[in-house]
Amino acid sequence: MGSDQTAGPESVTLAKELEEQHRAELEHAGGDAPPGHGHGHHTKAGTLMLALGALGVVYGDIGTSPLYALREAFTGEGHKMMVDKINVYGVSSLAFWSLIIIISIKYLAFVMRADNKGEGGILALTALVMRRKQPTVAKAGLLVAFGIFGTALLYGDGAITPAISVLSAVEGLTVVNESFEGAVIPIAIGILLLLFLFQSKGTGAVGRVFGPIMMVWFAVLALLGVRHIFDNPEIIGSVNPIYALDYFTHEPLKAFLSLGSIFLVVTGGEALYADMGHFGRRPIMWGWYGMVLPSLILNYWGQSAFLLENPEVVKEKFFFLMAPDALELPLVLLATMATVIASQALISGVFSLTAQAVQLDYLPRIEIRHTSQQHMGQIYVPLVNWVLMIVCIGLVIGFQSSEHLAAAYGIAVTMTMGITTLIFFKVLVDRWNWARWQAFAVCIPLIVIEIGFIGANLVKIPNGGWFALAVAIILMVQMQTWRKGRSLVAARIHRGERPITEVLDEATDIKRVDGTAVFMFKDLGKAPPALVNNLKHNKVLHKQTLIVSVDTDEAPRVDPEERHQITKIEPGVFLVLLTFGFMEEPDVPLALAQIEHREIHFDPSEATYFIGRESIIAGKAPGMNPAAEHLFVLLNRGADSASRFFNLPADKVFEVGSQVEI
Repeated sequence: MGSDQTAGPESVTLAKELEEQHRAELEHAGGDAPPGHGHGHHTKAGTLMLALGALGVVYGDIGTSPLYALREAFTGEGHKMMVDKINVYGVSSLAFWSLIIIISIKYLAFVMRADNKGEGGILALTALVMRRKQPTVAKAGLLVAFGIFGTALLYGDGAITPAISVLSAVEGLTVVNESFEGAVIPIAIGILLLLFLFQSKGTGAVGRVFGPIMMVWFAVLALLGVRHIFDNPEIIGSVNPIYALDYFTHEPLKAFLSLGSIFLVVTGGEALYADMGHFGRRPIMWGWYGMVLPSLILNYWGQSAFLLENPEVVKEKFFFLMAPDALELPLVLLATMATVIASQALISGVFSLTAQAVQLDYLPRIEIRHTSQQHMGQIYVPLVNWVLMIVCIGLVIGFQSSEHLAAAYGIAVTMTMGITTLIFFKVLVDRWNWARWQAFAVCIPLIVIEIGFIGANLVKIPNGGWFALAVAIILMVQMQTWRKGRSLVAARIHRGERPITEVLDEATDIKRVDGTAVFMFKDLGKAPPALVNNLKHNKVLHKQTLIVSVDTDEAPRVDPEERHQITKIEPGVFLVLLTFGFMEEPDVPLALAQIEHREIHFDPSEATYFIGRESIIAGKAPGMNPAAEHLFVLLNRGADSASRFFNLPADKVFEVGSQVEI
């Protein structure tokens, strides 16, 4: 996070736990909406509006899976299946039960109850498994490592989803007219370029039309399905799981390998959980059961019936062939809009994930812009945006088709889902006080299914699955290196620190000057080097001196009334602890202006901010291997400035430099 002399999120670890939060979670384990967000108290009309918004943000990824999921189940690399009744009914049955077990049961019925003060996602879930007094540090550390690896995996997913979604939609043009084949790649690249260039404008304005467009999309999915179910109404009988068993006994190896493609029907599952804080559990459930699940099931049944009647189309983009000829082009355009919306949701999710990781000190400080004054969750991260854009376009150029990209897709999501189940088991036992046999009864069936999905996806690694794993491993190494390096730098700096009271007692002939000095320093109770130098060389102390430390709580947001902890050292000198949630922007001037204390009168126009800035060099000091040291030094050089991270006015900041060897 930048300077170790600067107050920062590193002063709080995930192991910190609030008992009040624990009680709230126990009370909430079975409730309808996340506590602290009030979603459960909306009127029915308000819940319906939130459910409509969720259609555009939460369900974009899973809602565009019909474009390619069933096709890949039959034509995927290494498991090309014959289109016969056993296989079609088996795939249809597996698609149905995957949606029910993974989405309806795992996420909506169980995992989404494990919110962190209203927020979801694998990082928020990871925070819940930590205790203030963790008796098994090694186990807790392993779970946190799993959580961080799951987070890193989602970055790979965030890069692949826009590429495969947009490409699969644009490929529909070749169904309309084969002459479009040469234009598919350029058009897909153009759409992705526009999508990423638009990110800096924010998603608020477009967000209002996302929901209605996705409502039309899901209605069209349902109508297309119903249109062809009438060709073979018996396909509805595929809900019987016996067809899935017949499928596995018919061609066991191919059936097992096809699970890697069948899994594509549930690839948006993590998005449901990650976006819970924006809408609440109840609106997401309404959207799922009221529109998304019925539309997906009807469409997959319709695709299955269509395949049975037209087995020769299995190698084509047969989703678009399900529409009447005159409506194929409008369907392609609608599918393209739906995939852009799905991509937007994933990109926004990666932005939010990055902000959380920065706040929790797993990534260096980078520039994060807030694009809405009304919605704090709408952010734009320039560096991540441009890297994602380059990677997405590179994937389109490198893989050339959605079929080839499907080989890279799925491994990251399956592993993340498995990690979520492991961490959720710990939440059930430690946080909700379930008996182990009860937790096993819920988690063992889920993990067995997910291990099957993971195993089937492992064969994709040589054909493209390596990409998502490579991204995850690189990010995992970076996150762990940054975390370790930050702790080492802090240890080096602590050696020379002295208590603030001792330094002030020794100061003589000190002149008090007008104004307010704010010293950003993470170790409250210790004297900031900038203050020591000011006393030693300039013999001055501001009439109002605030030594400010910034904590990052493991909760997503902190009640403004609990933001400040103030300790008076001597007249005019105060220690101020500011606590922010890991999804909040640490705006220090604003937080100081909100202090209500009879002896503190903070005027932003009269304040001067002093921050420390270390120059980190790799040396022979013990603690890290040489390669990790050089990586940490490189990451530290690229970190954004502390003044920008804490929203300090640039013209009122003084930096005090020092050199630290690690």
